[in-house]
Amino acid sequence: MMNLPTIREPLIIGLVITLFVFLPIYGFLNLNEDQFVYEVQTFDVFEDGEFEILQYTQVTPSGVLDLGVANEAYVGFDIANFKTLSGDNSAVVVEVKNPTFREVVSYQKDESGMLVELNKSGTNWGKTDLFASPNPLIFLGDDTGVEKIYLSILSNEPIVFEVSVVSEDGFHAMYYKKALIVNVYIGIMFALFLYNFILYFLIKDRTYFYYCFYILFIALAQTSLMGYSYYYFLGMNVKLYEVSIIGFSAISGVAGISFMRLFLKTKYYTPILDKFLQLNIVVYLAAFVFRLLGSLSISYTLTDISGLMVILLFGFTATKIARIGYRPAAYFIIGWLFFFIGLLIFILQSNGFINVTMVANFPMLLGTAMEAILLSLALADKINVLKKEKEEEQMERLRMLKENEKLILDQNESLEAKVRARTEELENTLVNLQNTQTQLVNQEKMASLGQLTAGIAHEINNPINFVSSNISPLKRDIKDLLEVVQSYRDHGAAQFSEATKKELNELEEDIELDYVLQEIDQLLRGMEDGAKRTVEIVKGLRLFSRVDEQDVKKVDIHDGINSTLVLLNSSMSGKIKIIKEYGEIPMVECLAGKINQVFMNIITNAIHALQDHMPSNPDPEIKIITSNHYDYISIEIKDNGPGMPESVKQRIFEPFFTTKAVGKGTGLGLSIVYTIIENHGGTLEVETLEGQGTSFIITLPIYQNTIQNE
Repeated sequence: MMNLPTIREPLIIGLVITLFVFLPIYGFLNLNEDQFVYEVQTFDVFEDGEFEILQYTQVTPSGVLDLGVANEAYVGFDIANFKTLSGDNSAVVVEVKNPTFREVVSYQKDESGMLVELNKSGTNWGKTDLFASPNPLIFLGDDTGVEKIYLSILSNEPIVFEVSVVSEDGFHAMYYKKALIVNVYIGIMFALFLYNFILYFLIKDRTYFYYCFYILFIALAQTSLMGYSYYYFLGMNVKLYEVSIIGFSAISGVAGISFMRLFLKTKYYTPILDKFLQLNIVVYLAAFVFRLLGSLSISYTLTDISGLMVILLFGFTATKIARIGYRPAAYFIIGWLFFFIGLLIFILQSNGFINVTMVANFPMLLGTAMEAILLSLALADKINVLKKEKEEEQMERLRMLKENEKLILDQNESLEAKVRARTEELENTLVNLQNTQTQLVNQEKMASLGQLTAGIAHEINNPINFVSSNISPLKRDIKDLLEVVQSYRDHGAAQFSEATKKELNELEEDIELDYVLQEIDQLLRGMEDGAKRTVEIVKGLRLFSRVDEQDVKKVDIHDGINSTLVLLNSSMSGKIKIIKEYGEIPMVECLAGKINQVFMNIITNAIHALQDHMPSNPDPEIKIITSNHYDYISIEIKDNGPGMPESVKQRIFEPFFTTKAVGKGTGLGLSIVYTIIENHGGTLEVETLEGQGTSFIITLPIYQNTIQNE
């Protein structure tokens, strides 16, 4: 049996809310109390819009005419009995109770039998009266004498409706009461939505998240069924409104089931029923999808099946869990019971079995509102339960902590002695490792410096040889010029005779004095070029090493790359093609010497990889690409060498890992490179595939927040 104390509290709360809140509202808003409403029960169904060929006459004791899924229908009905039964000869209003009709055109026949249009309404026409009534209305004056009305109906939804006739004064009274009911309902549901939505952000419990959406969409579903969402929320969008009838119901069903699964812990308490609840979600979603695809009949059928499954599964699952003694299930049962009662009254009234003299959807509104209120209280109660459980859990943890505290204190004494001994060992080991690391780093630096010195010696040797080779011809030309001068001296200007002058001219022609002068100019120019090249190499060395700059400064990255390439020119032997694709990048704050060391190591590795595979790669090349990315720059150094397998790629940044032969590499180059880039706040990535080359991608921030250390 279910625990009575568990269910007593939510039951009392539900009854109190019903007695002191909703029943007074119902008594005040009893719509038909003072008004005579004539419900049409006999309808003539015609074949076409001429209203000549009568298909059949249908008498509906409940007043509901169901023509199923059809795009159009033509019906007629008598309203003469209204004035006879009511004794009221004032103006009347005919209400066609279905807000989903796209077009409802009403006619009467004149004395000659011709159709005369009375009114147009429906969602295609938007707001056609001052009241924005969801249902199509036909206003008839007190002197029209209309006894029979014909309707031409166009609809994308099932054609199911009923017709009521009431005096115009009675309609106004009913309309305002009905609008008040809907507004009160929307206010209550919106307040509950906001309350639980705020709790969700405070508690971070997904149960509140699903429950918020359930409250929101069950309210939207009810307003869509009554037609008010068309005016209130959907901006009078016809297609969106038609989809909302199934859509809001499906979403509220999915959210409600998801909420129930979390709230009642069905996966833990009733795992088999939890599977059926998941299936119910699928059915709801399928109904929504079929509605979007235009399969109305299937979507409405699946929605009805889903609703039936919800009623059965919710009641059975909640009852089973409540029997276990889980308190939140009691609140859920009472809330579900109110919803079920409201749904049952709505169905009985819609089918004419009972008449509670109020708006047809009021039982559903009451049921959903009561369910939302009780479940909100249940969630609030859940907070208290969780708080109590947490306090008990904390007390138990405190007790265990006190028991463990003594044990820990005893163990700490023995552990501290061991830790001290181990710490001394680790400190000694750390010192040794630091010394070893320093030695290895220095060795790597010395290796780089040796390579740098060899490159400089080679590059300086070329311009020196170039100058030396020009010294001999320069001496010879100068000697020839001196002979001419000497000859002029020997003879003297005063003693020049014609013969002497002729002799001197012949001498100048023999030595080609003009050519000698040109040659001297060319030789001097070559010497000047050699000297400039020597200066460029020294400048490149200075840019690369940056020995005079130990702090972070703004540096031109392109200068650093170019100086590195100058120093490595001898290593490439003119066989490797260098492609530069420099972008417009700003000056970058960095340690220039460290960054140049990065370029040196990566480009050197690329050169070695290309030189080792020259026979299989006749066109080796290295491409260097720079680009600006607003707050950082990227440098990509890419070669078309042999690439690396995945196993090597995963380890290239590990200290001491190398693929070179013994004695040719320490395995620290790329490890140092990675540390330098990391200390600069940048990233270093490698992209490689066997046989497709290797690409190192460096990113550096343009500005450094803190000064980097050596």
